[in-house]
Amino acid sequence: MDHARGTEIRLRIFFVVLAVVAVILGVRLAYWQVVRGPELRAAAVSQLARPVEIPAIRGSIRDRNGAILAITAYRDRLVAYPKLIPEEERAEAARTLGTILELSPSAALALEEDLVAGGEYVLVDRAIDEEASQAIRAAIEEGRIDGAGIGLEPQPFRVYPLSGGEPGTTLASRLLGFVSSEGKGSYGVEQSWDATLAGSPTIVEASRDPFGRPLGSSARVIEAGAAGADLTLTIDAALQLRLEKELYTAWVADKAKRVSGVILDPESGAVLAWATVPGYDANDYAAAWSRDPSLFIDPIAGLVYEPGSVMKMLTAAAALESRRIRPGTPIYDAPKLEFDPYTVRNADHEGMGRIPFRDVIAYSRNVGTARVAARLGRTTERAAETLHAMWDRLGIGRTTGIGLSGESAGIAADPAKRPWAEIDLANRSFGQSVLVTQVQLAAAFAPMVNGGMRVEPHLVTAVGETASERPAPARALPAGVAGQLRAMLDHVTGAVPWYAEGSLIPGYLVGGKTGTAQIWRQAKGHYSKDVFNFSFVGYVGGDTPEAVVALRIEEARAFSPEQGQIEIAMTSYELFRRVALGVIDVLAIPRSEIPGAGFPEPLSEADRELTPNRYLNHRAELARGLDPRIAFWNRYLPAGALESGEVAENGEGVLTEIDARESEGSGAETASRRSRDDGRDRGRERGRDRGAAGGDAGAPASPAPEGRP
Repeated sequence: MDHARGTEIRLRIFFVVLAVVAVILGVRLAYWQVVRGPELRAAAVSQLARPVEIPAIRGSIRDRNGAILAITAYRDRLVAYPKLIPEEERAEAARTLGTILELSPSAALALEEDLVAGGEYVLVDRAIDEEASQAIRAAIEEGRIDGAGIGLEPQPFRVYPLSGGEPGTTLASRLLGFVSSEGKGSYGVEQSWDATLAGSPTIVEASRDPFGRPLGSSARVIEAGAAGADLTLTIDAALQLRLEKELYTAWVADKAKRVSGVILDPESGAVLAWATVPGYDANDYAAAWSRDPSLFIDPIAGLVYEPGSVMKMLTAAAALESRRIRPGTPIYDAPKLEFDPYTVRNADHEGMGRIPFRDVIAYSRNVGTARVAARLGRTTERAAETLHAMWDRLGIGRTTGIGLSGESAGIAADPAKRPWAEIDLANRSFGQSVLVTQVQLAAAFAPMVNGGMRVEPHLVTAVGETASERPAPARALPAGVAGQLRAMLDHVTGAVPWYAEGSLIPGYLVGGKTGTAQIWRQAKGHYSKDVFNFSFVGYVGGDTPEAVVALRIEEARAFSPEQGQIEIAMTSYELFRRVALGVIDVLAIPRSEIPGAGFPEPLSEADRELTPNRYLNHRAELARGLDPRIAFWNRYLPAGALESGEVAENGEGVLTEIDARESEGSGAETASRRSRDDGRDRGRERGRDRGAAGGDAGAPASPAPEGRP
């Protein structure tokens, strides 16, 4: 009995405990199902349904006429899910894919190993072409590949459809940049306007299978995106191509590091073309990166350099505005100018004696320009302030507003912060110890040819259907000063024989200024002896200027780097003429109705050497008391604004002066002319002209400027 009684008690205890446990489990289950149920269901769904970003269609980039420069297309990404392919078919599937994709033996073997291993996911190729996609789809339909384990996923990619002027490149590659495999704009317009072009992605939530693939029926939009906006650029694709071809020719001929050019509309500031050679194929930017990452840097806005004598025109602007100097003001040009312990010299180490200021600029005399700079104020301090104020007004030392990331402001030392010494004023007057960009130079020259108005360079004319707003042009120079400066640009190309021969275009107005600058070698602490930067900034037009052209031949090695005889295969002014002919052709510029347009200046050295019959006619006019030079010098000034003292009292007196100047004679001026003529003859015998015959490359006279790169 006792044993049975004990057994009964133990059973009762067991059932009580079991009941208690059941109650506890029931309560707990109810807690999870009722109280925590919604939370747990949401957590479970969240593990199966994850948000996905679907990139917006990137906006296209077009030129001013609608030509497509960059557009988004689609290619399939090829992926594999080996676990879904029957084990015995994996190797054959890999071999089929390898044949379609034309993989190398090593790549085909690696793919076979990946599929045979039976992993969950393999990225076979990020982007295959349409032909390969169609071949894979056909293989799936024919049963040669198990479609459950192979995926073709459409992916956007950027296409640059137009070929550039340099073989193996796309058009405007350095200007446009590219879009990375992650969909980010890199360099150039693609980077600077990335937010506008990219738009905003669509956020979609969708359930996924065990292999992470989205289940289409479960997708729902969480956040609607917006397509990227199209950009319309100011550039003309046809002119861009012509520019690139000409730059490529010069790059090959001169064996230069780079050759760059920008063409600007002087009235609006719109960029008509913008190019640097060498460029790259933006459709294969990875290959360009492995070859030379510096190809992605745009030197026109992003790199600075000492421009040399093109800056003499800014000194001329300050001098003419001060009214201390006029184009015909006599300036004494000696072989050198001492600033103890420094010396400024002309490139040919000669002096031309007393010559008009316009000839100081035309023959690019360093000493004469330094003397003019000293006259800008009663003291060096005031003169420096005057010159720097002109730089600032014309945009030197600050960004232009072009809208490209990485644009440099240059280095233009402010005398208010650190006073200039006399040697600093002299050097900076002819373009040493100041660092600029090409786009700054183009913008600075625009007011000289458009009547004195400062314009903001820009690349984008419309975003989508909305036209871009630009600041209104602002007065930068008095109209009379601008007219004198434009006439001086014409004088450079019209009076100097080698410039006239290399740059004039009959029937069209052209003018400009050369610059040949030595290159500072930071590591060595001195200027290079045989490698130079050659620049030309000028304009071309019919009756009015249609384009400002700024060119730079970077680090070209001279054939004969003697003083005053710096020779290269294609000079900057010859390159300008070729580019200007392209401008005339593409923009369909009509011939000028201005008498003498595109011909040498009357009674100049160029007139005597290049058009001797016209020269004799001009001498006859002068003998009758008419000076044909006056109309040339003042054709951009208001009527009645001829300079006093410019008109000869009688033609015979001027003829006597010209005859004396043309005779053998003696003295510094004749020696300088003989030196230039000898050098030009040698250049013609060798089939080329000189890059700095008139004295563009001055001897360095002071230590490197602060902040030199």
